[in-house]
Amino acid sequence: MMKRNQWIILSLCVLSICFLGCTETQKTKTCPYGLEGKTHSAVTPADRLDWWGKRHYGVLEQIADGDVDLIYVGDSITHGFDNAGKKMWEKYYAPRNAVNMGFSGDRTQHVLWRFDHGEIDGISPKLAILMIGTNNSNGNDNTAEEIADGIKAVCAEMRTKLPKTKILILAIFPRNEKPCPQREKNAKASLMASEIADNDMIYYLDINDKFLTADGTLPKDIMPDLLHPNEKGYQIWAEAIEPTVQKLMGEK
Repeated sequence: MMKRNQWIILSLCVLSICFLGCTETQKTKTCPYGLEGKTHSAVTPADRLDWWGKRHYGVLEQIADGDVDLIYVGDSITHGFDNAGKKMWEKYYAPRNAVNMGFSGDRTQHVLWRFDHGEIDGISPKLAILMIGTNNSNGNDNTAEEIADGIKAVCAEMRTKLPKTKILILAIFPRNEKPCPQREKNAKASLMASEIADNDMIYYLDINDKFLTADGTLPKDIMPDLLHPNEKGYQIWAEAIEPTVQKLMGEK
């Protein structure tokens, strides 16, 4: 009986050590960029819907051979390169062995889940272009600081898994016809996220003025629903970042 109790105690000790080790590992993952101790929704990995899972597995198939030089990470705005932005994708990104990792409706936490489940495993792209966070800004779901935390957490994950990949953070695009609290929240979140740009491995670019008129109006002939670009909007986007993309991919 004594021997059996000793084995139970020993087993519990081993389990405790394993648990503490896992906790420490998780802690290490969330430490960079002032994220230690942050537990809000924007930094907590979460999955979503059935179609979303299918797209996720589609991405895994695309990266299976490891021949990826550019990844585009984001939400429906990036996802739209499959549709309204298809011509721009074929012109600028398909020739660069690019993978579209934009998922409609995604928030920072969904990108984190995808990264935790293989989407950037086994690849080493030259460049990752990231624009995420506008869906986090809906209502009172997340504050500007929390959205920035989420963007930083996504970057931290990429720096860990893709140490040779340069990251280009794009400021969250403007939404709604006129300046408003939600647009202001996104602008503030983008600026806070830009603090981690070191111009060595992480870069930040704000092209929002390319979409707006002088008085801050977002024209419907660029974003018909005042959120998602049409073909003209994708052209503005692709052309605005192209010099930076060329530079970061070592093409000039």
